[in-house]
Amino acid sequence: MRTFFREVVLTLIFAVVIFFLLQATVQSFIVVGISMKPSLENGQRILVSKATYYLHEPERGDILVFQPPENNQDDYIKRIIALPGDTVEIKENRVYVNGSQLEEDYIKSAPSYKVPEMTVPENRYFVLGDNRNNSNDSHNGWVVPRENIVGKAWLSIWPPDRWGFVSASSPGGQTATASSQ
Repeated sequence: MRTFFREVVLTLIFAVVIFFLLQATVQSFIVVGISMKPSLENGQRILVSKATYYLHEPERGDILVFQPPENNQDDYIKRIIALPGDTVEIKENRVYVNGSQLEEDYIKSAPSYKVPEMTVPENRYFVLGDNRNNSNDSHNGWVVPRENIVGKAWLSIWPPDRWGFVSASSPGGQTATASSQ
């Protein structure tokens, strides 16, 4: 009987450790809005890796969840376009990073706005929604501080027809809400 209770206690301890490990490294989010269309849809549920950026710095093209600098209530989800120290400019319906035009086969439509050339400050990221003309993002004059990044979009888990890894193809307002599960 002692062996049985010891095994139950060890199993419960193991389950609690796994639960807290998952809570610290992965979080479920629900995409809210249309700013990442067509890459992500309103209502789509994704898993975000909170541990990825402990292992390496964010990269151009990553889709990430973050707390926007002007709003601490809702997390946003966008695509990284320019890294700290990069120059970025949007003109003539095209995005340029370090003087080179980005090839963006993942966007819904070309941006219909302009952003004068700027250098992304240290420890900041320039992000845009894939639905460029329907997104509250860095074209509105703000960049994402490194400390505001929650994690990298990793896996789509709902709806079933969108199951799979979230593409970080190349160089995402839409919000993401943390689910209660």
